Amino acid sequence: METGVRILLAFLLHQAAHVGGQEDGGSEGCVPGFQVKNYEVAYSGAFHKGQPLIQVEFDDCAGNEDVAFDVSDPSFLVDGDLNLVPRQDVRYSAPVLFVHGVSAHADDIAQVDVTGLPLPSAHALRDILGLGQKLPYRSKRSLLVPPVIVTENQRPPFPRIIGRSHVISAEKLGNHIFRLTGPGADQDPKGLFTIDIDTGDVSVSRSLDREAIDSYQLEVSTTDFSGNLIEGPAILMITVMDQNDNRPIFKETRYTGEVLEGSPTGTTVMTMTAFDADDPGTDNAVLRYNIVRQSPDKPSPNMFYIDAERGDIVTVISPTLLDRETLPTTRYELEIVAKDMAGSEVGLTGTATATITITDKNDHAPEFTHPLFEAHVSEGSTGVVVNLTVDDRDDPATGAWRAMYSIISGDPAQRFEIQTNPDNNEGMLSVVKPLDYESTMFHTLYIRVENEDPLVPDVGYGPSSTATVRVTVEDINEGPVFFPDPLVVTRVENIPVGSVVASLSATDPDTLEIQSIRYAVLHDPAGWLSVSPVKGTVNTSASLDRESPYVHDNRYTAVFTATDNGIPPATGTGTLIIHLEDYNDNAPYVVPSVARVCEDAHDMNVAIVGGWDKDLPPNAAPFKIELGKQPGLDKTWKVTRVNSTHSQIMLLHSLKKANYQLPLLITDSGVPPLSNNTEVKVQVCICKKNKMHCSSAHSHSASPLGLLATLLLTLLCYRRSPTRTSRST
Repeated sequence: METGVRILLAFLLHQAAHVGGQEDGGSEGCVPGFQVKNYEVAYSGAFHKGQPLIQVEFDDCAGNEDVAFDVSDPSFLVDGDLNLVPRQDVRYSAPVLFVHGVSAHADDIAQVDVTGLPLPSAHALRDILGLGQKLPYRSKRSLLVPPVIVTENQRPPFPRIIGRSHVISAEKLGNHIFRLTGPGADQDPKGLFTIDIDTGDVSVSRSLDREAIDSYQLEVSTTDFSGNLIEGPAILMITVMDQNDNRPIFKETRYTGEVLEGSPTGTTVMTMTAFDADDPGTDNAVLRYNIVRQSPDKPSPNMFYIDAERGDIVTVISPTLLDRETLPTTRYELEIVAKDMAGSEVGLTGTATATITITDKNDHAPEFTHPLFEAHVSEGSTGVVVNLTVDDRDDPATGAWRAMYSIISGDPAQRFEIQTNPDNNEGMLSVVKPLDYESTMFHTLYIRVENEDPLVPDVGYGPSSTATVRVTVEDINEGPVFFPDPLVVTRVENIPVGSVVASLSATDPDTLEIQSIRYAVLHDPAGWLSVSPVKGTVNTSASLDRESPYVHDNRYTAVFTATDNGIPPATGTGTLIIHLEDYNDNAPYVVPSVARVCEDAHDMNVAIVGGWDKDLPPNAAPFKIELGKQPGLDKTWKVTRVNSTHSQIMLLHSLKKANYQLPLLITDSGVPPLSNNTEVKVQVCICKKNKMHCSSAHSHSASPLGLLATLLLTLLCYRRSPTRTSRST
């Protein structure tokens, strides 16, 4: 039994290899193994010891040295002439024998079908199966259903017998019918397997695919002709034997990986993994990996190695040669082949590409292209004066290439700054504070360049990582400079025309040259000022008015120029700010100009008015507001102070609805004070339910005659109604 199991396993492996050999190498010369796979022996009685039954055809394509054969039934052997012979007299035999041949160059299985066998007795069947007296015995009959192995991808013709079920009976045979049930028979996928109702032969009706279904579990039973169960059901296991019909497949067609330059030999870069759909328990799915091409193949065609079993790609090249800056390229492509059958010649293959990028590390310090750079800049100007160039062999897309510049000496006043141009990595040296030729004609700067990323430990910055920049300042004719600027003075408004306001002072920065300066007015909004061209004395040409719209926040601003006589002439500007102090030159006036009171003195007969003055305190409030000097006004009206800026006008007795012009006198607090006679229109209105109905007619002048007439009319009304205390509204 152990020999039969070994041969069965070998048969399974052989079938897997056989399919691969058909696909990959079937047309190439000698194919190691049995040259004929199936044989047939006719049984015509007992097989006698030493009797040659058939001669097998086996060739390992290497001379058939040390070839060993095993037969599934140990009662048989293959002799040196490749004959199948019994070891002893064999009365009964299994219907199928398997012959396993193996050498250092071949490993194959052949099948021998024994035809014409009589139906074995229970005793004989026990002998065939090697079960001895342990085989269960039934006095009447028993159902024997041996497992079946079917190779996938079989070719027509179909149906094809793959096994047989047996009824072992001491009684008359032929009174039973075989039935087959289960998935693959009467259940989906229906019709794959059938059974001969008389003989019990099990057949397959079409080709099987192990990758779809690898085994089927069916039930075999026997019934009488009326359908009554006689034996079973017994389990029939049909195992689909794998063939090597699936190539290894990579999950992706292109893989990418990276390895840092200078990495030690043996550094793992990436792992390639393929999948094979064949039976993982056989060599059909055992993969081996190999690199078949490297592009480019410099400096060595074997820069990388792949672990045949795991698929790990590692570096083989030495760290010294794995230098990104000296390699012909930074990207290598490897063609990877995965082969099944553990990499044997008959294995199927799958291919993928691995792209490996050699990444950069900062192993090269930036170096200036020149030890000395020179620049020329006009005094007084700013901006970029020179671009400093550097070389760096590292990857421009990384911080190992990007440069950082710094001024390490020569700029105590911080008049310069240097920045990196992101497009070309150059250092842009700029003047940020204007330079003065008269102060310093030359500036010598020392510049250092570094990378954004730190250098690797065994690399340092050398002398070429520093450079000298000599900046020459060129003289230009600079405009005169006012000092102070702005010039602020304080003056009282209304000073006499021609008064001196200020003396301008401008100096020429070009101290190495003797030049004269002339002054002029550039901007004088109100036209109040004039300037002496030579001395710079500013005088008034008109009265200064603090209340002018050209004065803001008591300040008047004018701009002057100072021009030298250089070639060409240069001009500077300076600002004069005159702070104007107030003078009491504006009389106050009363606001608002219209006031309203009720005609009845007992109602709302009070109006509030206030004073307004363009001048500032103390030339403005407090205000004194009083009635005009006309006689009789105080009989009808009364003015009372409310606060420093407002007073109230009170109607002393009822007046008819009309508009009255009331003369008032308002005086400010200036020294000397200014007064203003003004009139306020007082509307005497009919007041009813908190509403005032005022006249739109012309105003009555509050003259003595008018007021006297009004007074007489009022007295007359009082005589006619001596008991009236308030007028109806």
